[in-house]
Amino acid sequence: MKRVGHTFRITLFIVLLATLASTMEAAEKKNLVLIETSLGNIKIRLYDETPQHRDNFLKLVKTHFYDSLLFHRVIKDFMIQGGDPDSKLASRDSMLGSGGPGYTIPEEINLDLLHKRGALSAARLSDEVNPTRASSGSQFYIVWGRKYTRSELMGMESSKVENAKKAYFYQLATGFQDTIKVMIKNDDRKGLQKLQEALVAKSEMEFQQHPEYGKFSDDDIKTYTTIGGTPFLDGDYTVFGEVVEGLDVVEKIQNSKIGKADRPLEDIRMKMSIIE
Repeated sequence: MKRVGHTFRITLFIVLLATLASTMEAAEKKNLVLIETSLGNIKIRLYDETPQHRDNFLKLVKTHFYDSLLFHRVIKDFMIQGGDPDSKLASRDSMLGSGGPGYTIPEEINLDLLHKRGALSAARLSDEVNPTRASSGSQFYIVWGRKYTRSELMGMESSKVENAKKAYFYQLATGFQDTIKVMIKNDDRKGLQKLQEALVAKSEMEFQQHPEYGKFSDDDIKTYTTIGGTPFLDGDYTVFGEVVEGLDVVEKIQNSKIGKADRPLEDIRMKMSIIE
């Protein structure tokens, strides 16, 4: 009887593991997207840590928004960018990179999500015209970058910490959006200045209490020295997914011959679908 009971428990445990694995696989597949190109296919996984970007991307894929759009900007050893709807019917001399679905997405910058090779990130306008760091509603880039030495990473750590402070500041500021709008409407410059100073002070205090914030962890260093990427973008743009298959295709695209405005001489179009 003991042997039978033991066998039963093992069998039940195996069934539970299988059920759990099936559930996890289903959850993972829900966030998988296939990008088909003339140079091969790329499979990406969207992060649950950035739900607004995840859900928006899935919505656009479902409505075939990305189908026939170009990878319109390619920079070797840096990244490949696409998602501009104006690229669908663009002539060879068209200037691309300004199009979108007519809206932006609030930033979801997560300091734990790195710009490692294969990272999927949201394009956006610069801080000067986009102080809230809102992401483009559709344009994205896939990181290629390069491998860095430990000393190179240490040399850029101060700027990485500053990016982290800015990201934390903007996250704090999102909790005061309604207040800020009222102040702007009433031209309350003193109020805005006071609020800004308070948020900056809170940010500084947080980083003093947690000096490790924004710095390269041992895992970060291992990632950037062995896998590669663009560490100088950490804390500056929203990373919301990563390539899980087809990194060789990303490499082919980033090696493309380019012309004016970093556009590939031969059009590289995409077609996307959700992997069920």
